[in-house]
Amino acid sequence: MKLPVIKHLTQFIEDNDEDFVNETIETLEALSEVSSLKDEELDVIGELISNMYGALEVNSMIKDGVPQKEALNSFMKRVLGSIDK
Repeated sequence: MKLPVIKHLTQFIEDNDEDFVNETIETLEALSEVSSLKDEELDVIGELISNMYGALEVNSMIKDGVPQKEALNSFMKRVLGSIDK
């Protein structure tokens, strides 16, 4: 996951609507089922999907009243904490 990408997507959600991101996730998930995709292509699709889910999570925290910077930092700490375990 990349914090700048999540931050950008969070801004996109704020400017538009989270439905766009949800629909994009669904599209990418369907695309990932194409049997002729190479591993590198699947990795890119997976990275995009994980960043979008991260942005949705950060957006949810912001809706709950958490300032954007704090929400981003909290999310990344959770991600890094789960990786370390």
